[in-house]
Amino acid sequence: MSSYRSAQVEYMPMIRLRDGVPVPGEQALLDAIEAQPGALWLIGNEPDVKWQDNVPPDVYAQQYHELYHLLKTQDPSCQVAIGGITQPSPLRLRYLDLIWEAYQARYGEPMPVDVWNVHNFVLREERDSWGVDIPPGIAEQSGLLLEIDDHDSLSLFEEQIVRFRQWMKERGQQNKPLIVTEYGILMPADYGFPPERVEAFMLKTFAFFRTATDPVLGYPADNFRLVQRWCWYSLADTSYPTGNLLQIETGEFTSLGEAFRRYAHSQH
Repeated sequence: MSSYRSAQVEYMPMIRLRDGVPVPGEQALLDAIEAQPGALWLIGNEPDVKWQDNVPPDVYAQQYHELYHLLKTQDPSCQVAIGGITQPSPLRLRYLDLIWEAYQARYGEPMPVDVWNVHNFVLREERDSWGVDIPPGIAEQSGLLLEIDDHDSLSLFEEQIVRFRQWMKERGQQNKPLIVTEYGILMPADYGFPPERVEAFMLKTFAFFRTATDPVLGYPADNFRLVQRWCWYSLADTSYPTGNLLQIETGEFTSLGEAFRRYAHSQH
């Protein structure tokens, strides 16, 4: 864990499940739980992606059960969120279905989730292709066959959030918060995503998150808003720098970071 801390920042620690193995190990995890009472814990990161945590549904259900109860035993005040799948497409919701069903079958009760968490990228789903490939445990060769130019489609972006809220409602989870802990633009400028296009997408998604409500699907405790919290990707990433808010070398704002700052100040 980083030694950097700020009283102005709320931290959501994550337990990775790399190929189904929790990271950090038990003692480091116990120390982290003790150091962060009342935290919201994220169990796994993109378990549906072979380049990320890559966890078969039955293994995820078992690990989630063990970690959920460890966290609650050590800190009854904490909250627990499921790991974010890359995007709530029909294919990836089927992966979540397999997790949900495996948990019910193994433990005889619905999966206990305090806060629902999802990522909301817009990427192609095809085995051994660009995008996010196919989740483990899924036999299909393809799902959403999107093109690169679809990557910032606001209509697809919004449709996915509504679809996830519908999925939650159908499983009796409407009265839970939904957070989007990762989304943004991964494609480089020479793929057709210059800074002005990325900025336009970012600001439109902010407006959607702040205002989108649905009395049938939304969270009743938050005036039926669809999403309670969200996080742009990213602050600074060498692998996918298109969405960076800061320049990695200097720590200064990028042009996108300046747009983010102006937007944040305009809401106060």
